[in-house]
Amino acid sequence: MDLPLRLDRASGEPLQRQLVEQLRAAMLGGALSAGARLPSTRALARELGVSRNLVVAAYDELYADGYVEGRHGSGTYVARDLPVLPRPTQPPIRASFRWLRAAEPPELPTGDGPACAIAFRLGQPSVQPLPLDVWRSVWRAVTDRLPPSEYAPPGGDPELRLAVARYLGRARGLPCRAEDVVITAGAIQAIDLIAQTALRPGDPVGFEEPGYPAARAVLAARGATIVPIPVDDDGLRVDQLPRGQAAPLLVYVTPSHQYPLGARLSFPRRLALLEWAREHDSLIVEDDYDSEIRFDAPPLPALAALADGGPVAYIGTFSKLLSPALRIGYVVAPPPLRQRLERLKRLTDYHTSWPVQRALAAFVGSGHLERHVRRMRREYARKRAALAGALAPVAHLARPVGLEAGLHCCLLLRPDLDPVEVAARARERGVGITTLAGYAVRPPEQPGVLLGYGGLSLADVERGARILADVIARVAGEQQTP
Repeated sequence: MDLPLRLDRASGEPLQRQLVEQLRAAMLGGALSAGARLPSTRALARELGVSRNLVVAAYDELYADGYVEGRHGSGTYVARDLPVLPRPTQPPIRASFRWLRAAEPPELPTGDGPACAIAFRLGQPSVQPLPLDVWRSVWRAVTDRLPPSEYAPPGGDPELRLAVARYLGRARGLPCRAEDVVITAGAIQAIDLIAQTALRPGDPVGFEEPGYPAARAVLAARGATIVPIPVDDDGLRVDQLPRGQAAPLLVYVTPSHQYPLGARLSFPRRLALLEWAREHDSLIVEDDYDSEIRFDAPPLPALAALADGGPVAYIGTFSKLLSPALRIGYVVAPPPLRQRLERLKRLTDYHTSWPVQRALAAFVGSGHLERHVRRMRREYARKRAALAGALAPVAHLARPVGLEAGLHCCLLLRPDLDPVEVAARARERGVGITTLAGYAVRPPEQPGVLLGYGGLSLADVERGARILADVIARVAGEQQTP
C-alpha cells in the first residue's frame, strides 16, 4: 500500500507523533478505508527509514485509541466501525478554461430519460439467442494461451481480418482479402478515422436527412460542413446531390436499411450514386450496420461489391448482431485509404483489444456467426410481427415504415399529431420512444417516432406497442373533440 506519509526530521516534532497524526488523518479522511490492512511494521519502517520500534509504538498508540485492530496471525487493520469525517472542501479554482473548444459536443438522442418499464431503444440487440456454451468455448480458446508479448498489428488481428473477409464474401458478395480489412473499435471509430483521413475543415459532406446523429456529429467535429440530402422510399435522393464544384468530397449513406427511416437504397440509385462518385472523384462511406437482419426482401448488393475497387469505404460492425459492448467494427477500403487508416489507428489506440479480436475470430471463422444470424432473424421476425399487429388498429393514424429489415421501425404520424405529446403520454404509461425530429437537421416533412424493438422481449414488444397505439388513438380523439 502506497501511503501518503512524509516524516519531516527538521520540524522539531517527534517522528512517532508525526506518524500517528498522519495515519489518523488518513483514516478519518477516507484515504485508509475501514477494514483496510496496514503495512507490516517492518515494511513501513523500511519505507520511512526509521526504526521498527518507532512504528510499533505508533501502531500501539493507534490501537489504544481504537483506530486500528489486530488480527492474530494476519496483521493490523483499520477499525471497521471508525467514522469517516467529511473531507474539507477546496475553494473553487478560478480559471477561464480557454483551452476548451468554443462549441460543446452535441447531445445525441438516445430515447433515455426517466426509467420506463418498456423502452423502445434504437441500436439495442437481444443477446438471448446466443448459446452460452458456444460463447464460452470461443473465450476458452483465447484463455488457453497467454496474450502476445508485443503489440498487435494496428489493422487488426490477422485471424479476425481473414474471418471477416471470408464472411463478407459469403454473406454480402463482397470480394476482399484479409489485408483489405481494418478492425476498429466500432463503427463510430471507423467513421472518425475516415473523416481524419479524407476531410479538412470546411469540406462538404453529403449526409442523409434524416440520418444517424452520431455519425453526423463525428463528421462535424472533424470540421465537415454537413450538406443534408433528402431521403424517400427508395433511399438517398441521388439526384439532389450537388454537382460540379459544389459536389461533396464525401457522402455518408446507410443503403441496406436507412437510419432511421428504414428505406433500402434501390438498385438504380446505387448505380447512380457510384456513377456520381466516380464523376466527382468523391468517396462513399457505406455504413452497413444491420444488413444481415432482413425479412421480406432479398438482399441488394453492397455498394462496395458493385464498385469493383472504386471509391467506397465499407463499414460493418458486430454491435447489432452480437452486442454493442464488444466495441468491434471493421472497414473495407481501397488500398490508399486503408494504409492511412492503419496509420491513424496506430496513433489513436494502437490496436483494438487482442482477446476480443481473437474470440470473434474463432466465433466467425467456425461458422457460429452465420448460425447465430439465422436464429436472430427468426426471433426478430416474431417481434416484428407482434409490433405490426399491435399497431394495426391505428394504421390510419400512424404508418410503420422500415419493417422489411433491421431492429427498428419509424412510425410516421398523421400530420396533425404532435410526436412530442405522443412520446410524453407514452412515457407517463411506462413506454419510452424517441421522436424523429432528433435525427434531422431540419424539421421532418412528416412527424414520426422511432421504435427499436430488438432488445425487448416478445411480450414487452406487444404490450408496449398496444399501449402506444392506445396513446395515439387518445391523442387523435382529443384533437377531434370540439
